[in-house]
Amino acid sequence: MKVRKLKGFVLPALFALIFTGFIATTFIVRNQLSEPTFNDDTDFNYTTRSIFSNELPTANTDVIITKPYTDESVKISKYFYDYLGEKENQQNSIILYENTYMQNSGINYTSENAFDVNAILDGVVIETGEDQILGKFVEIRHSNDMISIYQSLGEVLVKKDDEIKQGQIIGKSGKNNINPDITNQLHFELSYKGQYVNPEEYFDKKVQDL
Repeated sequence: MKVRKLKGFVLPALFALIFTGFIATTFIVRNQLSEPTFNDDTDFNYTTRSIFSNELPTANTDVIITKPYTDESVKISKYFYDYLGEKENQQNSIILYENTYMQNSGINYTSENAFDVNAILDGVVIETGEDQILGKFVEIRHSNDMISIYQSLGEVLVKKDDEIKQGQIIGKSGKNNINPDITNQLHFELSYKGQYVNPEEYFDKKVQDL
């Protein structure tokens, strides 16, 4: 059988043709990759624009502890007793009941008018009832080792095991047997990690910063 051989000039020409085709193909592909996939930019929102847009701010997951009331007329009548506090503040933190002086483990809030009592954080009601001295009360357990206690209520609007949202009205201001002449008050206590703490030092703070 006769074998055909390529002439000397054919082989170099073939290599040149292949090389030229490779360069042309590379140029075309590169141009295709550099062009945007979507021609109409108004119909497509880039991810970075959606995330960092001033009109769509990133959600703030920080939770801030709120006060147990929203009525601006509410004032403090008795402060929390701080062992390390100033002497004048300590004197204003002593409660007299049946000729016995007691250190205030919470804060007494009063107003000339009845006011709503609100939950300071989300939580679950662990107890409701009526104390002989401090009157009707609600205790709420929160997920951050904190228990809030609302006493001297005139009306209780929740029951045990209720799931509570921050700011929800759980009761109304009332009275207790320590100061029975004051009809619109709230005795509020805050327990954090098993210890009573000064509530005023926790309000308006982020839970994550405790």
